[in-house]
Amino acid sequence: MCSRLAKIHFGAGSLPRDCTITDISDGGVKVVAEFLEVPPQFTIIFAPDYSRQCRLRWRIGCEFGAEFVD
Repeated sequence: MCSRLAKIHFGAGSLPRDCTITDISDGGVKVVAEFLEVPPQFTIIFAPDYSRQCRLRWRIGCEFGAEFVD
């Protein structure tokens, strides 16, 4: 379990939004973010020079899990 601030980017034309990473593994992340909709694919920005492409796997309320696809 961790609690790490990050940004989530939904693609061209959108601004990155704040989120909290609550768990991370080699294969993916668990995220807490208060967004009405999360698209099937997005980018998690961990640091200015480090990001990962993700695919949404599940969602319950403001928590969701994603697998890394890059």
